[in-house]
Amino acid sequence: MLLVGLLPMMSCNNPANKVENNKSTVQSKTSVANAKATSEKAPVLNFDETVHDFGKMAQGEIVKNSFHFKNTGNADLLISHISTSCGCTVGKYPHQAVKPGEEGNIEVTFNSAYKMGYQNKSIMILSNTQPKRIVLRIKAMVTLPK
Repeated sequence: MLLVGLLPMMSCNNPANKVENNKSTVQSKTSVANAKATSEKAPVLNFDETVHDFGKMAQGEIVKNSFHFKNTGNADLLISHISTSCGCTVGKYPHQAVKPGEEGNIEVTFNSAYKMGYQNKSIMILSNTQPKRIVLRIKAMVTLPK
């Protein structure tokens, strides 16, 4: 009998649930509208390539690659930080704002000392874009020197 008495109170037709569901729907629509408005005024980080393969290289070689990008959005691009998956990889980035339409480079250096075999390293870029994190990759096949 207790269960039968509780069922009407827990029903989906409960007016309190309808008000709460309605608030939730309005909040969702507002969040979507705010996100859309924000993205229209956001920088967009477009790379020519996001993966670079150095191919075969001898252990101990140091190689560099420049990941070229362009801000195709309509707000200043600010790169706040770069982190790499390994101490053998170093990334350099522009510390000043990149205006809409401007271009830049992320310089990546890979030191293959003490490495052997297939290498797949990531470079994570944190910026004021959506998404906030963009991952670049470098690859190489490291062999023993002759």
